[in-house]
Amino acid sequence: MPKLFDREIDRKKSDSIKWNLYDSDVLPMWVADMDFAAPPTVIQALKSRVEHGVFGYAGDPVELRRVIIDRLAEKYGWSIKTEDIVFTPGVVVGFNIAAQAVSKPGGELIIQPPVYPPFFKTGSYAEMVTVENPLIQDGDGYYRINFNDFEQKITEKTCMFLLCNPHNPVGRVFKREELERLAEICLRHNVVICSDEIHGDLIFKGHQHVPLASISPDIANKTITLMAPSKTFNIAGLDCSFAIIQNKELREQYLKAMKGITGNTNMLGITAALAAYQTGDPWLEDLMMYLQDNRDYLKRTLDADMPEIKMVLPEGTYLAWLDCRQAGLKEAPYDFFLKNARVAFNNGDAFGSGGKGFVRMNFGCTRVTLNEALNRMKLALQKVKN
Repeated sequence: MPKLFDREIDRKKSDSIKWNLYDSDVLPMWVADMDFAAPPTVIQALKSRVEHGVFGYAGDPVELRRVIIDRLAEKYGWSIKTEDIVFTPGVVVGFNIAAQAVSKPGGELIIQPPVYPPFFKTGSYAEMVTVENPLIQDGDGYYRINFNDFEQKITEKTCMFLLCNPHNPVGRVFKREELERLAEICLRHNVVICSDEIHGDLIFKGHQHVPLASISPDIANKTITLMAPSKTFNIAGLDCSFAIIQNKELREQYLKAMKGITGNTNMLGITAALAAYQTGDPWLEDLMMYLQDNRDYLKRTLDADMPEIKMVLPEGTYLAWLDCRQAGLKEAPYDFFLKNARVAFNNGDAFGSGGKGFVRMNFGCTRVTLNEALNRMKLALQKVKN
């Protein structure tokens, strides 16, 4: 297991919302923000840019565009053009722009809960009604798409389907055939798809991320794809992401929705993104080894020491979706673990229908931190039993 990621970094004096939101004795295992330093080559690129000493407005990142084009072609066989890329300050900003771009009076937006909390506000911000197509669980807890319900929820008012793939928080990396079926329904009903693929590089062995728009030109023509190096290389605070929109008319709608509200991104974000994509893949390979070991260790420990907490192995992301419904708790598991274990998770209720009784746990941390969290959880649950 790569030892680079065992280094403990004190983040309490770094303006980190993750480490400073709660009291100092609380172990933060919540927001999707890893505790690892960015790749050394990214840090060096930022140092060199800072030493230049001038921080004026950034121009169009032409080189970064070329690197993104080459990366998508190499990883997915997906061919895009320079003009298809639109830079944004973040993926949340990106899907809100998408909703504004395609909304119409009385329009509707479809999401698949339990899902990333900002999805729930996107429709209302664009004056659309949010319609839910909940994911369904097998008997073993594995999440699947309810296709029949999905198609039934689409009406002549449906403007956009907001997809999360890899899915946050359940950790599914949807298979090509699942994506093809979703896209076929949307195309048949003339629904634009906005695909949040921010975790697309964080895929565990045995699984493969397929960008929805890479499947066919027809699907690409109705899709806005959102990507970023931010989660992958732990540079989220530098606010650099991008949309890929191959349909010129749809791209012009998107650019129009951006006018006067947000610019592209910042100079240091561009510097970090370029260095990450050019030189960060060896680091990413080591990271995925470490995350997979953490994921598997978490699963083994829960099964052995806390079998009342159920966890299906995530196929991607560094987020575990923990089912605490059989733990016999008299309060929400988020509240229980915060008060009794001094561990902060994301509250499952925030992820909408299907989230009650769950917490989301970030295992993108050192093994020491993960162990401490698990020990605290175990002791808190033992006290309940006694």
